[in-house]
Order: sequence, then structure tokens, then C-alpha cells
Amino acid sequence: MITLLFVILMIWIFGKMISLAFKATWGVAKVLFNIVLLPVFLIGLAVAGFMYIAFPILVIVGIVMLIKKFVS
Repeated sequence: MITLLFVILMIWIFGKMISLAFKATWGVAKVLFNIVLLPVFLIGLAVAGFMYIAFPILVIVGIVMLIKKFVS
């Protein structure tokens, strides 16, 4: 009986810890993408001469960020 209680509580605690880990990982991934990867990607496209691809991506991301700012 005590073993069953221990197993249930252990699954409950570690389940909460795993959900927190997924939330933290998702938050870090969003920050990493927005602050590091997207600007490096756009600069790389511009340096390589693909300005006709980089500029529309930049405009779309800018519009999405403006909409997101005004909605929330």
C-alpha cells in the first residue's frame, strides 16, 4: 500500500517537473529563434545576395510582431 502511494506521488511530482521542463524548453527555443537565429538568417540572406527573399520575410515578421503587440 505504501509502495503504491509512493509510485502515485512520484509520477505526480515527476509529471509536473516534466511539464515544467517542456514549458521552459519552449520558452528558450522561442527566445533563441527570435533573438539569435532569425537575424543571423536574414543577415546571411542579405550578404549572399538574396535580398528579394530576405526583405519579404522581414516585412512579414514585422507585421506579425505589430499585430501581436496590439492584440495582447
